[in-house]
Amino acid sequence: MNQPTSRSETVSVPGLWSTVAETPWTPILRDYETFLTSVRQLATPTVRNYMNDLTAFMTFLDGADRLDDIVSPDRRQLRSYLAWLAAHRYEKSSISRKLTALRIFFGWMQETGRIENNDTDLVAAPRQPKKLPYVVSETEIERLLSAPDTGTTLGLRDRAILELIYASGVRVSEANSIDVADVDLKSREMRVFGKGSKQRIVLLGGTAVNWLNRYINEARPKLVSRQSADALLLNNLGRRLSTRAIQTIVKKHALAAGLDAEFHTHNLRHSFATHLLNGGADLRVVQDLLGHESPATTQIYTHVSAEQARKVYLNAHPGTNLSRSSKRRSEPDAL
Repeated sequence: MNQPTSRSETVSVPGLWSTVAETPWTPILRDYETFLTSVRQLATPTVRNYMNDLTAFMTFLDGADRLDDIVSPDRRQLRSYLAWLAAHRYEKSSISRKLTALRIFFGWMQETGRIENNDTDLVAAPRQPKKLPYVVSETEIERLLSAPDTGTTLGLRDRAILELIYASGVRVSEANSIDVADVDLKSREMRVFGKGSKQRIVLLGGTAVNWLNRYINEARPKLVSRQSADALLLNNLGRRLSTRAIQTIVKKHALAAGLDAEFHTHNLRHSFATHLLNGGADLRVVQDLLGHESPATTQIYTHVSAEQARKVYLNAHPGTNLSRSSKRRSEPDAL
């Protein structure tokens, strides 16, 4: 999808976002980026997303000839912005995210005394249909894990990547940042840094440990270079694998395994959580392993845990006990 472009001349601005117009907003946006990075200590991809969402709003202001007005938009202007995004065919989820970014930004503007009023909380985000996560079966996961040719260096690396993500449920950005020192194969634990650079410990199953051990001892020494001596996952040039490269690897083997074309790296995370719940894991445990702040985020996976619910029902409900049912049927009805 083509993004709407600004009519103003754009210049490169130091920071994580791409380009914005050089306007009175520019120094404020630089200060805000510093705030997100240094004070809030958000992860680099998160800061980039916040700044890019604000860039879209600056483009809207530019089109309305209001780019020189450093004021908080009122409800009417905010509704116009949301309508503008919809007209440019942004998804409802993207529109909601951009509105959230505005709320945080103008909240910061108000707290720092740059504006007096902030109406961003008075405008509702567009309603979105609840999307259930795409989860594959354990049989399909087995096909995916077996797809790489482990007789080759890169194939062995790819198998280790797939096993690592499925066994631990880490995000692709977390997998990308793992160092060798973060992995303890003996204790079957791995340290990851999630959103907001928050550290947590995830667990690794025996199968994942075996494949990681093979990769570290057999394949990684053939790939490692001085540039990335600490990184766990390396590309064929000896550098740390990028998140995009990991996504490409997962997509490649998913297609080879005959999975849906929509399958991507995050679906491994979805499947990890769902299969744990199907196996009887406590929701709070799964929440901790995934690094979710709220249990509400994790509860979306419970919809696919019907198998576990059925087992609990069959084991606990007296009406499912055949011997009791037979006994009741043999007794005469009470009148």
